Amino acid sequence: MNEYRVPLCKSCLVPHTNESVTFDGSGICSVCHQIQYKKKNIDWQLRSDELDELLERHRGKYDYDCIVPFSGGKDSTYTLWYLVTQKKLKCLVISFDHGFYRPTLIENRNKTLRKLGQDFIQFTPNWKLVRQLMYESLKRRGDFCWHCHTGIFSYPMRTAVKWGVPLLMWGEPTGEYASFYSYDEVEEVNEERFNRFVNLGITAEDMAGMLDNKVSDYKPDVRDFMPYTYPSKKELRDLKCESLLLGHYIPWDVKEQVDIIKQELDWKGDKVEGVPEEYDYEKIECYMQGVRDYLKFLKRGIGRTNHLASIDIRNGRLTREEGLKLMKENDGKRPASLDLFLKYLDINEDEFNEIVKLHVVSPNKWPDEPLPKGDELGDVKSWNKTID
Repeated sequence: MNEYRVPLCKSCLVPHTNESVTFDGSGICSVCHQIQYKKKNIDWQLRSDELDELLERHRGKYDYDCIVPFSGGKDSTYTLWYLVTQKKLKCLVISFDHGFYRPTLIENRNKTLRKLGQDFIQFTPNWKLVRQLMYESLKRRGDFCWHCHTGIFSYPMRTAVKWGVPLLMWGEPTGEYASFYSYDEVEEVNEERFNRFVNLGITAEDMAGMLDNKVSDYKPDVRDFMPYTYPSKKELRDLKCESLLLGHYIPWDVKEQVDIIKQELDWKGDKVEGVPEEYDYEKIECYMQGVRDYLKFLKRGIGRTNHLASIDIRNGRLTREEGLKLMKENDGKRPASLDLFLKYLDINEDEFNEIVKLHVVSPNKWPDEPLPKGDELGDVKSWNKTID
């Protein structure tokens, strides 16, 4: 890959094909401006005081002080660690299992829960339906993760209603890496946000009417879609629900936070397809992550390393030239995990490519030649390869 596959931000490396991001007359992206606002314009002591006031309104008044949606990745692990050890909250930890948790992630999660001593619920949806949802989402949006996006954000909300716990605390604001929201506004994790970008513009009701049983003859019941639907406004209003981001109240710094959870919780990093080894903390949750990043490269001309290098450039930890070098060395490789993905969806690579070509974002163009192949991950033998 070269620097000019798609135009990039003149300050970091965010491409002009990135969803939600805008550019000023000098070619500087909106995310760079957001991070400058974060550094210069926010009174973090005032925000910290606001967090304390928020938590005191909920502390000790319900079965749990708050719900923490939790994958076991870096952000949710730090959020849980912070709320339990620094704010002394009793949390109900909720995990939506997308179906692709890796062994290191599970080990990290189990250690974290034992060390922090919190109650934990994991929900795993119907695999036969998940396969159908993956295919339909890929076909319609060029993104097979609809079931994961929606489930991660809707199921904890449903759990809050069921358990009568009004406060949910999530991790980082999207202003760290996208421009759906900026640091100069309050980003609530609510239905507006859910519909703005989480569910890819497809509701569970829409999806229920779209499935064509391409990958499975399973005929879903309307109740199968419950985990992917948001609670009603009345339910949330009656609960007096507050669903907020920890990163709105404290300055989010991934590198520092990873150091903390590695030291305090013995949290381990892992190798991820298409990601430099120094970023061993990034997206270690899912063994289909390489396919997701490959799709992004095919559609938008950039991959996961571009995203990671841009974060470090904005925070003065990497020069733009160093970031470009990392990007060229790592982005744009065909992941070995694609073979298993194709088996899950019962399609071949030509069919996959024909679907993805429909979602290429201009000015990016489809690669003229096959992309180089990436190495297989070391834990692949332990992945669940059950198809149906």
